[in-house]
Amino acid sequence: MKPQTLDEIYQQYVQDIYRYLRSLCQDHHAAEDLMQETFYRAYMYLEDCKDEKIKPWLFRVAYNAWVDYTRKEKRSIVQGEGYFQGLAHPETTEGTLLRQERWEEMTVDVSQLPERQRHALLLHDWHGLSYREAADIMEVGLSQYKILIFRARQQLRELEQRRNER
Repeated sequence: MKPQTLDEIYQQYVQDIYRYLRSLCQDHHAAEDLMQETFYRAYMYLEDCKDEKIKPWLFRVAYNAWVDYTRKEKRSIVQGEGYFQGLAHPETTEGTLLRQERWEEMTVDVSQLPERQRHALLLHDWHGLSYREAADIMEVGLSQYKILIFRARQQLRELEQRRNER
């Protein structure tokens, strides 16, 4: 297998990394910034990564960039965060609204999970990493990872069930 250039790696994984970061930080602009930070860091340390392990390695770099971002954000106060989210989208249709409502319900449910359960779920179910790759990214054993993802799915089912009972 020939070594890939950073441009080839970027083209191959940019969408996966963006979706992962978007699901972590719930902010399009922050996800874009973090995605660029991820690939900047990847550029700096690409020679340290084995070709067959690029995707999990990039997710690890993205996760670390997100951790750094959240630490920095805890030190600052954001005002008026929900203002732009409340503005209507000009291309709204009934189908779009229903999809958006379902997506928002899922996002709220996932955001209510404990942090480690949320990360476990996002890495495997939303971003397609294997249990082993996700466990390595989270720096936990495989059995601990399986427990985290089981509990996350169980809690999501309970939240969905409660919503349906209303």
